[in-house]
Amino acid sequence: MSVQERVAGGPLGKVVGRAKQLAGAALNREELHREGKLQEVQADVQAEAAEKAAEAERKEQEAEIEAERAETEAERREIEVEAQKIEAEEEAERKRAEEEREAATRAQVDKAAAERDRLAGEKRAEAKRQQAAAEKSAAKGQAAELKQEAKRAEEAAEAIDPKEES
Repeated sequence: MSVQERVAGGPLGKVVGRAKQLAGAALNREELHREGKLQEVQADVQAEAAEKAAEAERKEQEAEIEAERAETEAERREIEVEAQKIEAEEEAERKRAEEEREAATRAQVDKAAAERDRLAGEKRAEAKRQQAAAEKSAAKGQAAELKQEAKRAEEAAEAIDPKEES
């Protein structure tokens, strides 16, 4: 290919090729006509190749954008999943802390109830000891009275029927 043919590509090459075809046909020079036709076809092929290259570049950019979008979406989902995990862990921790507080409160209530029961039991036991002591004292008093009464009865019986001395 000569420098002149290399320059005559693209839209200008198409026009030059058309002109060569017309000149070859007008001058009845088949070689010039064929060269013009080839130059026109070459210009069409170059234009088509440029279009296809541009289309391929556009599609590649679209694919890159889509890949970035998919990657961003995947990262967003990962972040959401991680956030849900953290939230679930925090909720579990709050629940555990609440259960511990409730258990501690129940333990305090149970301990207070047990202490009240123990004190009430001690009061009942003390009351029973006091009652037993009072009953024992009353029984001793009654026994002393009964002894005295028995002694008086013996004295009275002795006075009525003195015993004979043997």
